[in-house]
Amino acid sequence: MTTRIDSKFAALAAEGRKAFVSYIMAGDPDYDTSLEVVRGLPGAGVDIIELGLPFTDPMADGPTIQLAGQRALEAGMTLDRTLDLARSFRETDDTTPIVLMGYYNPIYSCGVDTFLTKAKQAGIDGLIVVDLPPEEDSELCIPAQEAGLNFIRLATPTTDDKRLPRVLQNTSGFVYYVSITGITGAAEAEAGDVRPEVARIKSATDLPVIVGFGINTPEKSKAIATVADGAVVGSAIVSRIAAGDSVETVLAFVKTLADGAHAA
Repeated sequence: MTTRIDSKFAALAAEGRKAFVSYIMAGDPDYDTSLEVVRGLPGAGVDIIELGLPFTDPMADGPTIQLAGQRALEAGMTLDRTLDLARSFRETDDTTPIVLMGYYNPIYSCGVDTFLTKAKQAGIDGLIVVDLPPEEDSELCIPAQEAGLNFIRLATPTTDDKRLPRVLQNTSGFVYYVSITGITGAAEAEAGDVRPEVARIKSATDLPVIVGFGINTPEKSKAIATVADGAVVGSAIVSRIAAGDSVETVLAFVKTLADGAHAA
């Protein structure tokens, strides 16, 4: 089964272009503003949207994303409202892939089968669930793939050659390479460090390898996309939202990052 993610990467490959992926926390600072931002992302050059699912205990995230999640939760954001936001986006855009990124607890609370049905109906294309290791594939990964959703796994600088095949097993859509050890928004990614790691992953899979964490400028976006299949930016965008920038200003910043990746 071909997902929107598969189709997007096939189209990018045909054009010889790299992917630009942007992360936005659903409901930050409120539902209407975040929907307006998400709706504007494709026009700003975003190829794939990562939609953050707010959670009370986001242990992989740095302060910027943690605070975004808190703002969203305080504004009344829930799993169902996050799916409503995706559904509203789909009313005007049926092609841009959406990856829901978050933690397992809200999904488990909803019930895996119920969640997968709702996510598929809302137009979600893939999942990144950072606290479910490959050993737990039967919990969500395999049911998600059977439901027609990509399950995207993270590889990190500490994913050694022994661990890598397990990480890649049952992964689909793309591999998300975390360029630095630690939490989101903490350090800067360096293309020289990333290049051999991406090559190592690509020698073990045919999936695109997208690099995230530590990318915060158009120059960095271009440098990372040059050595990978694309770049992900999250904290740098979310921090603009936190600063109270207008939707137009946020999207203008996103466009500079997207242009950087697309120039690679």
